[in-house]
Amino acid sequence: MTPPAGRRAGRRQALFLLYQWDLTGQPLASLYEGEPDEFAVTLAEAVAAHAEDLDRRISAASEAWPADRLGTLERNVLRIGVHELEEGSVPREVAISEAVRLAKRYASEDAARLVNGILGAIAREEEAA
Repeated sequence: MTPPAGRRAGRRQALFLLYQWDLTGQPLASLYEGEPDEFAVTLAEAVAAHAEDLDRRISAASEAWPADRLGTLERNVLRIGVHELEEGSVPREVAISEAVRLAKRYASEDAARLVNGILGAIAREEEAA
């Protein structure tokens, strides 16, 4: 694996791996091309391993937009964001802002607002617990 290129680049690479995995149903490891970033692989594998649990969290936080109604891109951006919120490896604000950044860059402003709203609801729920 190549040395880390930074977490932001790693999140982008993980998003593309998860997007392909979600669309094709192929094993995640079969989608690695060349020498993927170690952070991206670790993140993608963790998200894929817990996708059903992450989808339940997403759906519980937004009755209007359950995970199965979201587009593949938005669903995987949210999965990454929820995973980072739950893992606590980055501050809550970073997990949310990085997910919003991914949604803006690869989807739309509307997707970014949706991601921000759902992740904000999950973060508030965790704070209250």
